[in-house]
Amino acid sequence: MHGKVELAKPRSRWARSIAPLYHHILDRIDAGLEQGAIEAILPDDTRRLLGGRGPGPIAHVTVVRWRALRRLVTGGSTGWYEAWADDDWTSPDLVPIFDLFMRNRQTLGNVARAKRGARVTARLVHALRHNDRRNARRNIAAHYDLGNDFYEAWLDPTLTYSSALFANGDTLEAAQHRKLGAILDRVNVPAGGTLLEIGCGWGSLAEAAGRRGIKVRAITLAAEQQRHVAARTRDLPVAVSLTDYRDVQGSYDGIASIEMVEAVGERYWNDYLAAVARALKPGGRAAIQFIKIAEDVWPSYSSNVDFIQACVFPGGMLIHEPRFRAMAEANGLAWRDRHAFGEDYAETLRQWRVRFDAAVAEGRLPARFDRRFIDLWRFYLMYCEGGFRGGGIDVVQITLVKEGA
Repeated sequence: MHGKVELAKPRSRWARSIAPLYHHILDRIDAGLEQGAIEAILPDDTRRLLGGRGPGPIAHVTVVRWRALRRLVTGGSTGWYEAWADDDWTSPDLVPIFDLFMRNRQTLGNVARAKRGARVTARLVHALRHNDRRNARRNIAAHYDLGNDFYEAWLDPTLTYSSALFANGDTLEAAQHRKLGAILDRVNVPAGGTLLEIGCGWGSLAEAAGRRGIKVRAITLAAEQQRHVAARTRDLPVAVSLTDYRDVQGSYDGIASIEMVEAVGERYWNDYLAAVARALKPGGRAAIQFIKIAEDVWPSYSSNVDFIQACVFPGGMLIHEPRFRAMAEANGLAWRDRHAFGEDYAETLRQWRVRFDAAVAEGRLPARFDRRFIDLWRFYLMYCEGGFRGGGIDVVQITLVKEGA
């Protein structure tokens, strides 16, 4: 990942004197790890086993500089990323670390969450990125307009950037086709019928629907995606445009939206659901795939800004399912056929990382991306995988049926 790093030795009396303060932080982490363990090598050349009292993943961490722990307890997940990027700590595999933090989230308490000063500043910046029409386009471009050549280097051939649905030893590509089929089965739009896709990605669902003879209106805010989808579906009954979901006109037999609502933000959830209800014909069905965060994590998550929001996906927000469901029902959308499959997302992320690492090793990533950017994305993929494995986040498919048929 970063190569071998020599352990920093405490060369001064001052360095030796502050070591007990950091061992106190480690004591708190140790007390909070009821499942799994961390085997740590520390800057004072000592080794510690944290946790180990119950079954769970085993993480191996080398703390190169004590400031890694200070950045963790003051800056939370963002501080922990910055410490890793600066080689303050290393590990041969980051996934078990994030799995442990999420799996033990209740007993760890706030030991790894940003403190007030860092939180206030980050919340202010995040608030300025709220997804009104202007910011939404800018926020989407920051993530999805990195270039089609970037995503083509490591996504599967369907170019689907959302969780696959695995069964029977599927390859990633087969599992993505399975997911697309499940979404189309939910909307149940016949050949000749109309389908609106809100957030069309690179067009895998639009293409699959078009091949079924469904007339598709696909919308995105990412110019790179719009160009790709237009070329991909030129011989199919698909129209793609750069359109905000709030500006959609007309009514449709069905609506599909796969992992787009995470880009909406809590402030606009009701606007999104109202747009779905407005565009759906009475009795029509909307298939939504979304990433949710556990309800016990929500209070700290919603009052903070995590690593992904700060460094990868500006304006993003995972879903609080009970609130989202209540808003859907208030808009006349019945909540049906819920299916959660978080372990499938963990496997999707693992396979993406394998493909990403291969693209890096083979020099297939665009030359415009430097080493720090590549490391950021590896950290992001492992951070997400650990979150799903630890059970604090999940992915859900739901069917919303417009009442009044």
